[in-house]
Amino acid sequence: MTRSTRERILEEALRLFAERGYAATSVAEIESASGLSPGAGGLYRHFRSKYEVLAAAVNERAVRVEARIAEMGAADPAAPVAERLAALCEAGLAGIGEESELVRVFFRDLGSFPELVGVVRAGLLQPMFDAIGSWLCAQPEYAGADLDRSAVGAVLGGSLVHCLLFEETVGEPPGRAERERFVASWVSLALGLLPAPHGCPREPELSQT
Repeated sequence: MTRSTRERILEEALRLFAERGYAATSVAEIESASGLSPGAGGLYRHFRSKYEVLAAAVNERAVRVEARIAEMGAADPAAPVAERLAALCEAGLAGIGEESELVRVFFRDLGSFPELVGVVRAGLLQPMFDAIGSWLCAQPEYAGADLDRSAVGAVLGGSLVHCLLFEETVGEPPGRAERERFVASWVSLALGLLPAPHGCPREPELSQT
């Protein structure tokens, strides 16, 4: 599908903001990356300022992410809990990974724009934490369990965000733990935070070997 000029500007601007930072990216550079004549003012036919480009990109990405996160973690309810948790972890990493540019801009530049911090928090971070907590409570083994789902969701979701941010900024996984080992350890952490499933001994964790 052919992208509109507006879409190209938003996508290329967010990419440049993630790579270079908001302050270090000029309007002319955004125009050039978007296929417009640099310095000719083509961007201003769609946006009033560079800040408006940033705000639109953050708002539109956040809405898209929130909708996708709400669907993450679907798994066979007959599968062992550890396998379902692994699928949830993989889905969370994939979802955040698709918006790695937004995450990088958030942690690098949005401290200067508190109104946009709220947008990303409400559209990306908090939905991630809420979705994990809600997913846990929806599993039959934990129905009615005494579970602080907001705190558990924050711990588990925060580790996913940190993993992707670390990879994006440093160029390697945290602790140099490849994805399979990270997922297995994440599942172990989740099982340690959760009460034992109703009427069952605690489930064995996934092997990390």
